[in-house]
Amino acid sequence: MDTKQMQQDAKDHLWMHFTRMGTYKKQDVPVITHGEGCYVYDTNGKKYIDGLAGLFTSQLGHGRKDIAKAIAEQTEKLGFFPIWSYAHPGAIELAKRIADYAPGDLNRVFFTSGGGEAVEAAWKLARQYFAEIGEPGRYKVIARNLAYHGTSFGALSINGGATIKGVFEPLVPGARHVENTGLYRSRHAVNCDNMEEFAEECALDIERAIEFEGPDTVAAVFLEPIQNVGGCLLPPEGYFKRIREICDKYGVLLVSDEVICAFGRLGYMFGCERFEYMPDIITCAKGITSGFVPMGAMITRDFLMEPFLDDDKIFLHGSTFGGHPVACAAALATLDAFEKENILENVRNNEALFKSELNKLTELPIVGEVRGAGYFYGIELVKDKATKQMFTEAESEAILFKFLSPRLYEEGLMCRTDDRGEPVVQLSPPLTAGPDEIREMVDILYRVISEAVEKVEALKAKKPEALSA
Repeated sequence: MDTKQMQQDAKDHLWMHFTRMGTYKKQDVPVITHGEGCYVYDTNGKKYIDGLAGLFTSQLGHGRKDIAKAIAEQTEKLGFFPIWSYAHPGAIELAKRIADYAPGDLNRVFFTSGGGEAVEAAWKLARQYFAEIGEPGRYKVIARNLAYHGTSFGALSINGGATIKGVFEPLVPGARHVENTGLYRSRHAVNCDNMEEFAEECALDIERAIEFEGPDTVAAVFLEPIQNVGGCLLPPEGYFKRIREICDKYGVLLVSDEVICAFGRLGYMFGCERFEYMPDIITCAKGITSGFVPMGAMITRDFLMEPFLDDDKIFLHGSTFGGHPVACAAALATLDAFEKENILENVRNNEALFKSELNKLTELPIVGEVRGAGYFYGIELVKDKATKQMFTEAESEAILFKFLSPRLYEEGLMCRTDDRGEPVVQLSPPLTAGPDEIREMVDILYRVISEAVEKVEALKAKKPEALSA
């Protein structure tokens, strides 16, 4: 297709997700045509390093012929068949393989088309499970401030940020939110002498919420191993151990939402392994197929299946494309590559280098903190490092979206600028990235954030032009 015509067709017909469509009235839509390894290319042939793995998804990078071959072969054999009262070999093999990777007795795998669907399935399962065992009053969930769990109405209700929720309210009732574990800005950090106390206070927030709502009304606690929104908020040591104890104490299910953190992002197949806790349910997606085909899954412990093993019982949930045979083939090929190419080891071997390179950014006066683990990091930007002074909404717009985002793109780095919470830049590259790619990403970030320092100095001097595009 002619490039000029492609641009016009994009502007006339394509509605992109979470995109300010009005920005393309006077500028071209970025169009990515192909990729290879950690890099992608646009219609002009310009090369970009994919510092976000598409969207925390392309674990194995781009242009994988092994996965493409598996997809093609499966399409010729069985292009589609549902797993409604039937099964197919790919779904069986993949379920068994995921169960083998998952810790403990997380042996039951319910396939979905993506992460939001997996979260939706988990809340529905929690509610129906308790109804089946004679506790129908348990329907509420506890989640954390700023947490992101999806966009369907149930998953959206569990989200802890108002930005994408307000316009759709009223939402599904029953979701409650508590303090997250973001140490840099936590109200708990002021009153805690050490990380052990901080972990305890954060965990007690969840216990207090359960007690306030009434333990006999709470079905589940939904937590990400590392919280995405807010900029890779880490759990303090001991936090998840206490959460497990609290959930056991009140008979509440612990859901580990690993749509981002599963399949190697933190150097382990599942994020709960990284932080040594045992959830009752894992929700996952994205990296399960390295993004080649949409797929998600809810993985549950054996006891959650027990009420549904009677002849007349059904979990009243499902979707047309959950367990799609082509998606299963892509996932199996992805897991094969994980093993053959030692992907988990690559992440763990390069994590220290990644951290040390990113920590160089803290030399810059507007970088407040760098945090994360594995191949998943957030860089929080501040107006004043000494006081942790935050940007106003207008200042954040000027620095983050009108300057940093386009400049990073111009310099050939695809990453994420986000102001849900405080302004952050996020990095989450393909898990195949090595030292060269890591240094390339950090070099670009250092250069462009250095340029942003001048913008911030102008803001401090109250120069109106600093807020212009």
